[in-house]
Amino acid sequence: MPVTSLARYAQRATRRRSGFTLIEILVVIVVIAILATLVAPNIFQHVGAAKSATAKSQIEMLGAALDAYRLDNGAYPTSQQGLPALWEKPSIDPPTNWRSPYLRKPVPLDPWGRAYVYVYPGQQNPSSYDLVSYGADGKIGGEGEDADIASWK
Repeated sequence: MPVTSLARYAQRATRRRSGFTLIEILVVIVVIAILATLVAPNIFQHVGAAKSATAKSQIEMLGAALDAYRLDNGAYPTSQQGLPALWEKPSIDPPTNWRSPYLRKPVPLDPWGRAYVYVYPGQQNPSSYDLVSYGADGKIGGEGEDADIASWK
């Protein structure tokens, strides 16, 4: 064989060996799948805990705004006025001393995308208000991520 033919043969041989075999690709996919099944539950567990912590934090923030509203107006917003009274002056029984928005932004939804439940006077706190998020399931009660997060707990 001439030198050029030998060089071409060597070049073709290295080209054939430069890719991955089907077995190698399948092994990598299986390893990634195993890692995903081990890691994913831990990640999703932390997402649920983060949403619960966010709801607790938002309830505290709304509670501080409700207290500021009460200081200015002598009472908490009624159940009819609801939490929007913290952002814009209520049209139902407007208070005379409403000063300005008591929140920097409109009232947020809970971390699961539902409105917080606000009742004044409260059933749990008759001299105050009840503020609650019903958790991931949106129903009263529950455990874990479905547990209620309330201002009185």
